[in-house]
Amino acid sequence: MSDPSAELHQMAALGRLTIGFAHEINSPIGSILSNTAVLDQALENLHRLLAAPDSTEQTYRIVESCRRLVGVDRIACERIRELIRHIKSFARLDPGEPSAVDVNKELSETVKLATCELGRRIELQLDLGPIPEVTGYPQMLNQVFLNLLVNSAQAIRGEGRITVRTRSDGSAVEVSVADNGAGMTEEQKAHLFQPGFTTKPRGEGTGLGLSMSREIVQDRHGGSIYFESELGVGTTAYIRLPLKRSSARMRDAQ
Repeated sequence: MSDPSAELHQMAALGRLTIGFAHEINSPIGSILSNTAVLDQALENLHRLLAAPDSTEQTYRIVESCRRLVGVDRIACERIRELIRHIKSFARLDPGEPSAVDVNKELSETVKLATCELGRRIELQLDLGPIPEVTGYPQMLNQVFLNLLVNSAQAIRGEGRITVRTRSDGSAVEVSVADNGAGMTEEQKAHLFQPGFTTKPRGEGTGLGLSMSREIVQDRHGGSIYFESELGVGTTAYIRLPLKRSSARMRDAQ
């Protein structure tokens, strides 16, 4: 049975992503519209030239220009299709039963989707090591990954860097999300998972993302989530997901 609170949280995340998604596709759509106007004028000129004698060279230049514009439009359309594919993937609901999860694959998909929210000011580095699959709920984990990425981006004022790493020690898969943002005080760290608590300015956060993330990681996957942070230096979030956990125990946590 699905969890209403998890679904509501996913809907909230999708709503937040929609703003970034709209901004991200605005550029390729603008490029396509601009190129369409140029192509329309070029075809009109081409039609006129074909009726005139000795127009081969000019005709060739116009045709080549049209081919270049079509190539740019193809890239723009592929970018839009990729963004739509990622957001459709994020929007799907997990089945009632846990399944094998390729954490590296899910992280890569979430990182691509998160670029809508992160914008151009954040340099995002991936360092994904060879790790085994875990048993769990991929969409729930994607919500956790997205929460951590967005939190890191919002902790960075101006330009900055986020590094995502995965490792395995034989008993668990570890995911870390490190940023060079504002960091936190010891008091802030002590209240991180308290529902309603947020370190963000008013209007930027609800204070529910980390409490939900802890529930997903600990209660649904038998893992752990914790933070290391230094004020003025940055924050690293760690998620540990056990490699062995029975499906029956995971169902009991629902």
